Amino acid sequence: MHMAGHGIEEFKRHSHRKLYIIAAMAILTVFFAVVTLQIDLGHIDYRELLHIIFNKNDPSNNLVNEILVWDLGIPRILSCILAGFALGIAGAVMQCVLKNPLGSPYTLGISNAAAFGASIGIVVLGGGIISGQSQATISINNPYIVTISAFAWAMIATGIIILLVKVTKVSPETMVLAGVALSSIFSAGISMLQYMFNEYALSTIVFWQFGSMGKAGWNELTLIAVVSLVAIVYFLYSRMDYNALDAGDEVASSLGVKVNGLRLTTLFMSALLTAVVVSFMGIVAFIGLLGPHIVRRFVGNDHRYLLPGSMFVGAIILLVSDCIGQTAMDFTLPVGIITSFLGGPLFLYLLVMGYRKKKGRISEFIKSRRGGE
Repeated sequence: MHMAGHGIEEFKRHSHRKLYIIAAMAILTVFFAVVTLQIDLGHIDYRELLHIIFNKNDPSNNLVNEILVWDLGIPRILSCILAGFALGIAGAVMQCVLKNPLGSPYTLGISNAAAFGASIGIVVLGGGIISGQSQATISINNPYIVTISAFAWAMIATGIIILLVKVTKVSPETMVLAGVALSSIFSAGISMLQYMFNEYALSTIVFWQFGSMGKAGWNELTLIAVVSLVAIVYFLYSRMDYNALDAGDEVASSLGVKVNGLRLTTLFMSALLTAVVVSFMGIVAFIGLLGPHIVRRFVGNDHRYLLPGSMFVGAIILLVSDCIGQTAMDFTLPVGIITSFLGGPLFLYLLVMGYRKKKGRISEFIKSRRGGE
C-alpha cells in the first residue's frame, strides 16, 4: 500500500510539473505578444501601449497611435497567435494519427495544396482584388471563396495521403517522399497560374506565397478564430483517444475508440485549419513540425499536455519570427522565410535520427536471428 501511495504521489507531482510548463508557455506567449507589438510599432512605449490596449477610445489617447495599435499592430499579433495555434496543434494530431514524427501540413504537401487552391480563388474565381502599379498588392474581397477553394484542394491532398496510409501501408519516410511529390505538383500548378496571368497577378501570388502576418484584417481574423475554435475544441476533446492511438490501433479499438472515424475527422479538421490559415497568410512552413517536437522535450507524448503546448509554442515561434522579420533588416522579411530557416535543419535532423533508429532495429533483428540459429 505504501508503494502504491508513493507511486500515486509521484504521478501527481509529474502531472503538476507538466501543468506548470504549459502555464509557463501560455505566459510566454502573452509576454512575446506584448514585446513584439511594442518592437513592431517602435515609437510607442510600453506604458502608452498598454493604456491604448485596455482603454480604447479614451480621449487621452494619441489618435494616430491608437489607429496604429488597433488597425495594424494588434491584427498582426493576433495573426501570429491564431496561425501558431492552428498549425501547431494540426501538426501534433497529424503526427499521432499518421504515426509519423515527420508529419505536418507543410511536409505532407497540404499547405502547398491549400496555396494552390487559394491562388485559384484569388486570381481565377474573383476572390481577390489586385491593385497597385509599381508593386501589386492583394486584398481579399471574398474570403469565403478563397477559403473554400483552398480547403477543397487541401482535402484532395489529404485524401491522397489517407489512400496511401490505408491502401499501401507506406512507411513514415515514404509518406514524406509522397508529401514532397505532392508539394512539387501543387507548386507547379501555382507556377502555371503565374505564367498564364498578367504580371500583377504573378507578383501578387509570389508575394502572397512567402507567408506574412500582415495580410489579415479583423474580418479575416474573425473567420480564422471561429474555424480554429471549432477544430481546437474537437482536438482537445479527443486528447485521450489520441493517447490510446499511440498504443496502436488494436489497443485503441479495444478501449472503445473509433479509430477510422477519429483518423478521418482529425485529418479533415487539420486540412480545414491549414486551408483557412494559408488562405489569408500564405505558406508558413514547419510550424506544425517545430512546435510539437519542441514541446515533447518538456512534456512527452501525453496529448493532454502536448496539444496545448504545441499551440503555445507555435504562437511563440511565429511571434519571434515575425519580430525578426520586421526588425532584422531595412525591409520587412516575410515570416515564411524565417520559419523555413528554422524548420529545415530540424527536418533534416529528424530524417537522420529516423534512419538511424531503423538501421538499429534491423541490426538487432539480424543479431537475434543469428543468435537463434
